[in-house]
Amino acid sequence: MLKKTLLLTGLLWLALQVRVADACTNFLITKGATVDGSTMITYAADSHTLYGEMYFWPAADHKPGEMVDVTEWDTGKFLGKIPQIPHTYQVTGNMNEHQLSIGETTFGGRKELHHQPGAIVDYGSLIYLTLQRAKTAREAIHVMADLVAKYGYASEGESFSIADPNEVWILEMIGKGEAEKGAVWVARRIPDGYISGHANQARITTFPLNDPDNCLYSNDVISFAREKGWFDGKNKDFSFSGTYAPVDFGGARFCDARVWAGFRKVASNMDRYQDYALGKITHGANGYATNRMPLWVKPDTLLTVKDVMGMMRDHFEGTALDMTKDPGAGPFKLPYRWRPLTWKVDSTTYVNERAISTQQTGFSFVAQMRSKYPDPIGGIMWFGVDDTYSTCYMPVYCGIQKVPEPIRVGNGDMLTWSDNSAFWVFNTVSNLAYLRYDYMIKDIQKVQSELETKFVDFTPAVDEAAMDLWNKGQHNMARKFLTEYSDKQVNLTVNRWKQLEHYLIIKYKDGNIMKEKDGKFERNESGKLPAMPDQPGYPEWWYRNVAKQTGDHLKEK
Repeated sequence: MLKKTLLLTGLLWLALQVRVADACTNFLITKGATVDGSTMITYAADSHTLYGEMYFWPAADHKPGEMVDVTEWDTGKFLGKIPQIPHTYQVTGNMNEHQLSIGETTFGGRKELHHQPGAIVDYGSLIYLTLQRAKTAREAIHVMADLVAKYGYASEGESFSIADPNEVWILEMIGKGEAEKGAVWVARRIPDGYISGHANQARITTFPLNDPDNCLYSNDVISFAREKGWFDGKNKDFSFSGTYAPVDFGGARFCDARVWAGFRKVASNMDRYQDYALGKITHGANGYATNRMPLWVKPDTLLTVKDVMGMMRDHFEGTALDMTKDPGAGPFKLPYRWRPLTWKVDSTTYVNERAISTQQTGFSFVAQMRSKYPDPIGGIMWFGVDDTYSTCYMPVYCGIQKVPEPIRVGNGDMLTWSDNSAFWVFNTVSNLAYLRYDYMIKDIQKVQSELETKFVDFTPAVDEAAMDLWNKGQHNMARKFLTEYSDKQVNLTVNRWKQLEHYLIIKYKDGNIMKEKDGKFERNESGKLPAMPDQPGYPEWWYRNVAKQTGDHLKEK
């Protein structure tokens, strides 16, 4: 009976995956896995309706009896009010003034647990309320658990990345449905020296029941499943994911495959999980999958912030899922597929791959937390908008006093153009590149690398200058300095991207490719006209396909 129940749940989960698999990707990096001893988490907020901007709440004191409005992050729908606390911390993006950072991916899970009447706190509000109320990752877990217990959980199953300068945790949570308020959850600390990841598939399986230093969980996480008839084994064999969000073809191919792709960039021996990433699942007698990837892996070498940025840029290149290799890439090797995620020919359903880098990203970041510095200086949000593959991660320190204008809330939205909006400037370049991708992406990556390398190389000098002010007791001046520095780098990047847009239009207009020499476009002998451009046409396989499909229609007579 249990095995049959899990099978039916898996089928529901596959149907759900088609809807939620266009969501997000996170990686979690511990201190012992990095060159400089920093912790990091990444987040790509992937949604076709999400505008790329950096949220900001200044620290504030609140009066007794003050309430805070809670609105659903995905829709803007008002959910209710909850009591405010006496003091809230500054939040810059997804990092607060104590370098606590939180990211997420939605895994959905059991459909019967999605709706909770009267619930006030959704997963997005849970993140930003917690960032305003907690100082450490461990404290954040307790704050999140208390909030959903008191006010209900108004979302589907969710995985959260939670990190401070010393610890990195993954928390997985799902509501209790219509019968009961609150949620069941498990949180595990990533062992130092290891990395983890999640991408819209619950990742925590079995967990230690008596190790509070490294594992926390709700008291009823197992008993609730027993009451529902979803688990009847021994407590030590209970799998959170296997019970509340079983992995199946969609969970592996659309979701965990992204974690696998990121892992294989920095850890060897990941190719042994390629069949799993392709969606080939084996199950044990209890219905749980038996060939899943581990929750965490050890990277081959210590990672830099640029290595972690690189983990967020992937289209399955060099694997059996390589999105540049099948005919869907077109003649210019475009590694994107317009939605929907699945499609049919006759009665057969086919899939598009869902890679880490995807066209519908609103914003992404690499949050870097460094314990060797005071919090306002130690925390850096490497922030980007639009597709992770073609974005540029810009340094924004958590101690800034205001957000740079190009990424500030209110500077445009998904239906309102702004010439000084980083989101619209980056989207203009990426959507232009989609027309002749294999050529244009090289030009984009050149500028991307130049800027990101400069930002990373300048960071020690910026830290030193800020520390000099801080050590003199000029804390406000240090924050002002970091505010001005962050502002300049964001504006510099947006202006450089505008120049890149103009360059790409000139170089690739009308299917031509203008000639260049020594960094300048070439002119003819008179100097009044451009040199005759290259016209590379299409690859041979494309011409052969066209000839085959058109028969005699296009033959020269």
